[in-house]
Formats: sequence, structure tokens, C-alpha cells
Amino acid sequence: MVALPRRAFLGTAALATGSLPLAAALAAEKETLPPAKFKLGLVTYNLAAKWDRKTILDVCQKTGLAAVEFRTTHAHKVEPTLGKEERKEIRKQFADGGVQIWGCGTVCEFHGPDRAVIRKNIDTCQAFIDLVADLGGRGVKVRPNALPKEVPVEKTLETIGKALTECGKAAADAGVEIHVEVHGRGTAHPPHIKTIMDHCGHKSVGLTWNSNDTDIKNGSVAEYFKLLWPWIRSCHINRLHLDATGKYPYRELFHLFRAQGYDRVTLIELGQGMPDVASSIEFLHYYKALWKELVG
Repeated sequence: MVALPRRAFLGTAALATGSLPLAAALAAEKETLPPAKFKLGLVTYNLAAKWDRKTILDVCQKTGLAAVEFRTTHAHKVEPTLGKEERKEIRKQFADGGVQIWGCGTVCEFHGPDRAVIRKNIDTCQAFIDLVADLGGRGVKVRPNALPKEVPVEKTLETIGKALTECGKAAADAGVEIHVEVHGRGTAHPPHIKTIMDHCGHKSVGLTWNSNDTDIKNGSVAEYFKLLWPWIRSCHINRLHLDATGKYPYRELFHLFRAQGYDRVTLIELGQGMPDVASSIEFLHYYKALWKELVG
């Protein structure tokens, strides 16, 4: 994400109140919808990539963010290498601070033709499952990342789905979930994601809606949202001001969540950080204000 100065951000917030043709219809509908039950949280990618755990908790408290997903390799060091006592300490720290540990964002992926690599990723996923269970978190985010050119598409989708079944069994045993990010070159196509989930068929494996361009058909996310809704367990959001430009219909997405009674989280995931923590806090206050307006 390109960091928005305060004036520009306020400008996009103003535009978001009604610049799209869809906005008028949604505004008329919103009074008939149930109140939003979902909350706003944060993925440490990339706004908080350089923050330690204390800073993450402090910023979430100051900006009213309800949950955090710890993306692997970041400065918080919430990784499977943590010992049992450290895990207990982190769990208590965030519980006492009123911020939910939503889970861990991994780079585990299962699309490649090399079975040994898939096996390694399943084992890594198992390690994160154990970690998230110890932290009192909800889920482990994994992803498909591509469609290998040398393998038929249907075979790749089946391979991913079967690997996810094994991960789902381990997650169920630990009392957590697997959140498959709608992600990757080719694999982010929602019908392909549905095929993956059909091959998986495990109740502990759901999806992280990822707010991709590939979600949109004829200016709307409604068709693909309906297709994937049975599995949606989490959601990543990014540049909310795109709703004002017609590039991503966040207002429509949030209204669909309201209509379905979605009661989990929408997690801020940005491609670029801010210069410092103070700037991040200011930015997040404006981001949350725009989020509230778009939620309705």
C-alpha cells in the first residue's frame, strides 16, 4: 500500500460516502440489515512487521483494534520455536490487554509437484497448529500460491485439497482451524478455491477472504462471495479507499457480511508500512473511521 497523507485519506473517506452507483442502493438497504457483528483487527504484514509484541499490543489498544494475526518472519517472533513458558506469557499478555490473538499467518503451501516439499509444509503447518493452540488463537493461515505449468490444473487443485484434509485433522485435534487464504497466481480464482475446498471436505478447514481483484465480476463481489461463503472463516482487507474509486467494492462486501451475520474479523493487511509508530497510530485512527463508515 502507498501510505496516504492525512488530507488525502480524509478525501477518500468523503468520496466513499456515495460516489459509486452501488452506494445509493446499499445505503437504502442498510437499514434493513442486522447490525454488524464483525470486528476490525490487524495482520502484522506489513504495517507492524518491525514491531515487537509490546508495541503491537499497545497500538491495538490505542486504536481500538480487536485482534491480531501474527505473520511469520516478523519482528514479533511469534514462531513455533517459542517454548511453553513463552507461549503462556504471550497468551496472558494479549488476553489481559483485551486483544484477541486471531492466529498465525504462515507461508505453508501445497500446490507444488514435489511431494517432499508438500510433506515439509504439512509438518510446518502442524507446528503452527500447536503454537496457535497454546496461544489460545483461532486459526492457522495457509495459502495456495500458484498453478504449476507442468501439472494439469485439476490435479493441482486436488493435491492442495488433500493436503489440507491432513492439516484439518491435526487442527481439529488441537481445537483450532485452518484458514486457507484466497491467494496465488491462478489459485486465487474463486471457482478454483471452491474446487480445492470440495476436495478437502474437512469441517476444520475454512477460508480467508483476501480482497483480491479476482473477487470482482461485473463490478461486484456478490457472485463469488456467495460461491465461497460456506467456508469463509476470516477476512483480510487492504486499501479501503478503493471503494471510492470503484476498484474494490468494500461497502458491498461489508454489507454482505452483515446480511450473513458474519461475527468474526476483518484484518488490516497492507503491503507497505508507515515511517514510525506514531504515524501508524494516526493512520489507523483514520482507517478505522473509514471502515466504520463503509460497514454502515
